[in-house]
Parts: sequence; structure tokens; C-alpha cells
Amino acid sequence: MRTRDRILETARNLFNDEGLAQVSTNRIATELDISPGNLHYHFKKKEVLVAWLLRRLTESLRPFADSHESVEAIEDLWMTMHLALEVIDQYRFILRDVDFLVREYPALVVPLRELVGRRIAAMRAVLEKLRGLQVIDATDEQLTALVLQAVLANTAWHSFENLLPVGARGSVSGTRAVAYHLLLMLSPYVNEASRPYLDYLRGRYAT
Repeated sequence: MRTRDRILETARNLFNDEGLAQVSTNRIATELDISPGNLHYHFKKKEVLVAWLLRRLTESLRPFADSHESVEAIEDLWMTMHLALEVIDQYRFILRDVDFLVREYPALVVPLRELVGRRIAAMRAVLEKLRGLQVIDATDEQLTALVLQAVLANTAWHSFENLLPVGARGSVSGTRAVAYHLLLMLSPYVNEASRPYLDYLRGRYAT
């Protein structure tokens, strides 16, 4: 693996595990056993490193932007959702530490907003496709609320989870908790034929 890619991977893991604010470029260099000068040769400052990781998250989520084209049933929605959540979890520090990120690196606000905007558009397209196929039954107002609630859950869950009292966290956490709650949100709107399978999928995340 090239030094540049090693730096990005190590930074991503450290930011995820210890927090964006707590990890310096010197800490990343020490973890890699390289000099700070070597790291700064590839990334002049921490903001540049974070911007590259945000770009990688955006590119990794791009294939899901047109996922509605292949969605025909709840199973397709679940697979698309599950894979997207796995990608988000790999870069969870970006959304978990978003307050620090936008305060320290205001230049990244625009790409972050664009990322969330694409997630909203992708979720709306998927749910509208399922509504057109009569897999779900929702008014325009309900569908809009579902879209926003779904994107809110998969972008803000890691921050929210940090604020939950220990006794309120339930038996699942992280990506599994997000998937569980997203499926639960959909439950009142799916048709009778699809509800048993949705309940089955939700049960897989509940244990």
C-alpha cells in the first residue's frame, strides 16, 4: 500500500476510535512509524487529510445514488440501506464529530451539505419507487417525513448514541441500531404482503 493510502487508512481508524479533535497529525505519524515531515509531504495539514476522507466517503456512497432503479421490493431496499450504512460506519467520525469539523474546517461545510443532499435525494427516489410499486402506502407528507427521518437517523445516530443514558441504549448499537430503527419507521407503511419479511429483517438486527 502506498504511503499516502496508509496515512488515510490510519487516520480514518484513529479518528473513528478516538475522535477527530483528539487525533493530531503527529499522532498519526507516530502510529505509522513515519516522520511528521513525511506525513506533511503528502498532506500539508490535518484539514487536507479530513477533506480527502470526506471525498472518499462521498465517492463510496455514489453508487447508491441511483439504487432506486433496481429496487423492486423491501428486500432490495434493505440491501441498499445495509450496504450504505456499512460505508457510513467506516467513516463515522465525519458525521459523529460534525460540530467540531464544521467549526474547525468551514470550507468543508459545502461538500458536507452536498453529501446530505444526495442522501436525501437517493432516499426519496427509493421510497417513491416503492410507493409507485404499491409496496408502501404513504401520502406525500408522510413520504417526505420518512425521507428526512431516515436520513437524520443514518447521519446523526452516532452522535445521538453518545448522549443516550446507558440504560436507554437497548441491546443493539451503531449500524445495527440504525438499520433496526429505519425498518421500524417503514413498518406502518408497507403492504400486508411485505410486512412479514420486513419484520423478519428487523428481527435480525434486534438481537
